[in-house]
Amino acid sequence: MEKTRCLILGGGPAGYTAAIYASRAGLSPVLYEGPEPGGQLMTSTVIENFPGFENGIDATSLMDGMRKQAAAMGADIRRGIVTGADLSRRPFHLTLEGGEVIEAATLIIATGASAKYLGLPSETRFRGLGVSACATCDGFFYRKKDVAVVGGGDTACEEALYLAGLCRKVYMIVRRDVLRASKAMQERVLSRENIEVLWNCNTQEILGDNSGVTGARLLHKDGTVFDIAVDGFFLAIGHHPNSDLFSGWIETDAEGYIVTRGKTTETSLQGVFAAGDVQDPLYRQAVTAAGSGCRAARDAERFLIENNE
Repeated sequence: MEKTRCLILGGGPAGYTAAIYASRAGLSPVLYEGPEPGGQLMTSTVIENFPGFENGIDATSLMDGMRKQAAAMGADIRRGIVTGADLSRRPFHLTLEGGEVIEAATLIIATGASAKYLGLPSETRFRGLGVSACATCDGFFYRKKDVAVVGGGDTACEEALYLAGLCRKVYMIVRRDVLRASKAMQERVLSRENIEVLWNCNTQEILGDNSGVTGARLLHKDGTVFDIAVDGFFLAIGHHPNSDLFSGWIETDAEGYIVTRGKTTETSLQGVFAAGDVQDPLYRQAVTAAGSGCRAARDAERFLIENNE
């Protein structure tokens, strides 16, 4: 059975950064990238808000650079998916999709979170071409343009308000006749002149051409079908943290996000740490994920030193 002092799961900003720091600390980490190397960031095109790139950077280039840096530091980066976990004792036992088992003295979970989508074929077609699940990531590209936000909760309201500061017009597509957001957030949205709420509406199709999104076809509760012209279509109906494999072993909140202790990345189980979007329901940014990856590696290093391992 293969053994490692530090096993990292997840090939996004958190996982790669954890691998960089763990390698520098001499932990000889093994990292499995999972089903989507590069993580959720790969649904974006140009990243404008990652420090150090005055003109932005292509998402693929950013993640490829992180991966290469981690490998250059000595991290053993592998393609593959972990399908089973036995965290009942240390060292932990993780099973790969091929049946192999790897034994880990410490485990860093950086498996991210997946945005919830409507499930429309046109949504898939235009993902990265006008369809986005992150206004903070992609809103800049729609300055002085018209966009739509789907959702009626606090997250949707926050996204709409953020976009309203950049865009000419923001449509909020809400399937009910009320917002689920807090009263204060509702008041802010409803008082904003360039936000128009389309009540009792569901999206039938996202419209577009070879250049990207051009509009959306909506179905009103009364049966009326109508189109709106927009350049960007933002999903704000929630995220699902990729924590299901570990939820029986470590504490998660009601939505499945891994609970970490105080300002650390420690989970409810000694020797297991969580970094990135799998434990962050609030910020969900590449830079915050990278920062937590650094902290997780440092926490894992400290844990091994304290336990003379």
